[in-house]
Amino acid sequence: MGIPVSIDELLNPHTVESTRIEYKKDFNPDRIIRTICAFANDIDNLGGGYIIIGVEEDNGSPKFPVTGLQKNQIDPTLKKLREYCHSIEPLYEPVVEPILYNDKSDGKKKHLLVIWVRGGYGRPYRAPKDVTNKTGFKYYYIRKFSSTEIASRDEEKELFYISSTIPFDDRENLAAEISDLDIGLMREHLKEIGSDLYNFSDSKSLEELADDLQIISGPKENRSPLNVGILMFSEHPEKYFKYARIEVVDIPDPTGTNMTEKIFTGPIQRQLKDALAYLKNYTIKEVVIKEANQEKAIRIFNYPYTAIEEILANAVYHRSYQINEPITVRITPEGIEITSFPGFDRSITDEDIANYDIRARFYRNRRIGDFLKELRLIEGRNTGFPNAIAALKRNGSSLPVFKQNPERDYLSVIIPVHSYFTQPTAKKQKAKKYEELILNVLKKEPLTLTEIARAMNYKGISKKLSQTVQTLTVSGKINKQEDKYTLS
Repeated sequence: MGIPVSIDELLNPHTVESTRIEYKKDFNPDRIIRTICAFANDIDNLGGGYIIIGVEEDNGSPKFPVTGLQKNQIDPTLKKLREYCHSIEPLYEPVVEPILYNDKSDGKKKHLLVIWVRGGYGRPYRAPKDVTNKTGFKYYYIRKFSSTEIASRDEEKELFYISSTIPFDDRENLAAEISDLDIGLMREHLKEIGSDLYNFSDSKSLEELADDLQIISGPKENRSPLNVGILMFSEHPEKYFKYARIEVVDIPDPTGTNMTEKIFTGPIQRQLKDALAYLKNYTIKEVVIKEANQEKAIRIFNYPYTAIEEILANAVYHRSYQINEPITVRITPEGIEITSFPGFDRSITDEDIANYDIRARFYRNRRIGDFLKELRLIEGRNTGFPNAIAALKRNGSSLPVFKQNPERDYLSVIIPVHSYFTQPTAKKQKAKKYEELILNVLKKEPLTLTEIARAMNYKGISKKLSQTVQTLTVSGKINKQEDKYTLS
C-alpha cells in the first residue's frame, strides 16, 4: 500500500498541516510508537498524521540536507517497527513505505521511511512508555499542536466519547460495490495533488488503487467502498446518496420571471469546482471607481469570490450526506443564500455565532476534509468562515447572516450584495417611472389590461406592460378583481 501524498509535500508542507507531520533523524522506537498511538487516536479528528524517519527536525521544520538512513537499516527497521506496533492496544498497524528521496539541497539520494497513521477504527489506543517492557503500564497518547503527550483524565473521557462513533464518511457502504468506484477519478486526484503514487497507478488494479487510497474496507473476501469513496471517486454518487448535489437558483425577479436553475452532480469535488466556476463567471460583477483626488482606483465586487468559495466549500465539507436534501445556492437581487443540512455543530454556541467565532470542535466528514485539503479546495482547520469574513470586510461588504432553527436542522448563510449594487440605476429608475404611470392611470377607475394600454396611448398590450402589471399585483400594489385592476 502506497502513501497518497508526495514526499516533497511532506518535507515542504502546504496541504498537510505541519502539526500532522513529525520528523525523526533516526529510529527511536519509544517515541515513534507513542506518536503513532497519538496520531491513531486523532483526538481532533484531523485525519491522523505522518512520521518521516531519516529527517532531522529544526524547530518543527525539516533540516536540509536531510540525514537519511543507510540502505541496510531499512529492512531491520521495518521488522522492528512491526514488532513494536504490537505493543499498541488494540492492535494498530500504520502504512509504512521506504522512499528514495532526491535531496536537491546537496544533489544526493537519501533513504527515508514514511509512516502514514490514519485515525483508527479501534480508538482509543494506548501504548507503553517503554516498548521493550512487555509488562509496563500503557497510556493514552494524544497530539497537542506538534507534541505527543499523555492524555489527562478529561482528555481520556473525550477520547472515549469521540471514538464511540466512526464518522459517516469513513464507514463502509455495504450497498455499494468496488466496481462503483472509478479508477480514472482516483488517478486524476493523485495527479492533481502531485502524489508519487500516481507514477505507479497505471499498473495497479481498481481494488489495489482503492486500497492505497484507503477508500475500501472489510474482509479480503468481501470488501466494500467507504462512503467517502462513493462520494468522491464514483461518477454517480446519487445512486447511493439521493440529492448529493448542488442546486444553484437565480431569481432576478420576486415573481419568478426569468428564473434559471443549474444543477451540479457527479463526484462532490467536481460539483464544488463547477458550481464555483459558474458563480464566478455568471454572478460576480465588478465596478472600478476612479476618484478625482485619488491615484488608485477603487475596485468593488457585488460578492467577493473568496467569501462564496469558502462558504460553499464549507457546506460540501460539513453537510450530512445521510439527509436527502441538496445544497442550495439561491441568488436574488439582495444577496446569495447558501443552505445545507444540518446546522452548526452543538459545540458552536449561539454566542459564538453572534460573535462570528465559528470554530467547530468535532468534524462530521473527516476523510472528505482530508481529500478537499489535498486538492486545496479548503484550507486548514477552522479557516473557512474567518477567511470569508475577512474577504467581505476587504470588499466593504456587510457581514454574512446565519439562519437556522432552534433544532439546528439546517443552516442558511446569507451573503448580502454590496450596497453599491443596490443603488438605483438608470434602468431601475426607468422601470420605476413606468410603474408610476400605470398606478396613476388606475387612480381614476378600475381598468382591464386592454384599457390600461389604451389609457397609456398604446395600440395593444405589450410584454413589458403585462410583466409590470403582474409584478405590481404580486407586490400588492394593485389588486385584480375578475378582469379589472384596482389600486390596493
